[in-house]
Amino acid sequence: MNAAPPAPPSVDLAALRQWVGREAVDDDVLAPRHARLMAATLGLAPAATGALVAGAALPPLWHWLYFLDAQPPAALGRDGHPARGGFLPPVPLPRRMWAGGDVEFLRPLPLGAPVRRRSTVQAVDAKRGRSGALVFVAVEHALLLGDALALRERHDIVYRDAGPAAPTAPAAATALPRAEHSEPLETDPTLLFRYSALTFNGHRIHYDLDYCRRVEGYDGLVVHGPLLATVLAGLAQRLAQRPLRRYTYRALQPALCGVPLRLCAARAADDAVEVWAALPDSSAAMRALATFEPAAAQAADAAAPQPGGAG
Repeated sequence: MNAAPPAPPSVDLAALRQWVGREAVDDDVLAPRHARLMAATLGLAPAATGALVAGAALPPLWHWLYFLDAQPPAALGRDGHPARGGFLPPVPLPRRMWAGGDVEFLRPLPLGAPVRRRSTVQAVDAKRGRSGALVFVAVEHALLLGDALALRERHDIVYRDAGPAAPTAPAAATALPRAEHSEPLETDPTLLFRYSALTFNGHRIHYDLDYCRRVEGYDGLVVHGPLLATVLAGLAQRLAQRPLRRYTYRALQPALCGVPLRLCAARAADDAVEVWAALPDSSAAMRALATFEPAAAQAADAAAPQPGGAG
């Protein structure tokens, strides 16, 4: 077995790995009002917004609207993120990005329900990439309805050196299938601001244009990675007309506010759809694989006697 690559010189990987296994627990209520605000932010039809009532299933990835980290201004770093340390390791690299993740949907999350989230730092790794030093932190989140596990998620965070904005993804990573469906996604500062507000996300790359250009080297405001992941998951579920069972996504390169995007989809298997957010040059800003419960199993579940019914 090959030895792990050495950590970049500026990173004390052994010290950061002391955070592996650290846990945090949070409780929240899946408020329907917050979900309706998200629907308005995305411009969903009034009928869809009106269906977001207590007892209705939370749409996929909308759990990111809850369990928010409410830190006071004194506890924030220059970039607007919470200062390093605490639950996440104090990585000494200035740029932090939402790199991707893997989500398993085990049972519906009903709006109005109290839910517990148990988070664990799974891994800390480091390497040197094209943009310099990189540190990868993997966090597992488990969402519990009472004692029942409803959702399991791995969240991948990447930290990198200061310098120019993240380079575009290599060609091999953006070789995409032919789209069988596509639709436009328009982004503007209001959309980014409202999503930042809904998720209590203070990261300045999403609303502070001067900071984007002068400090992080982007040409414009950056569209949130989780926002793209969410709209792509919604597209996949809408096309399949079946609930998601697993969703694996990866951010490939930044999408800038106002740059035309297309949400694309292609069937990957009988029970899977590949979705991606395409930039004007046809490369992808984000790519994901959505997997669904087999149709036969779903039909059997629908035909089975329900708890409390005649059987």
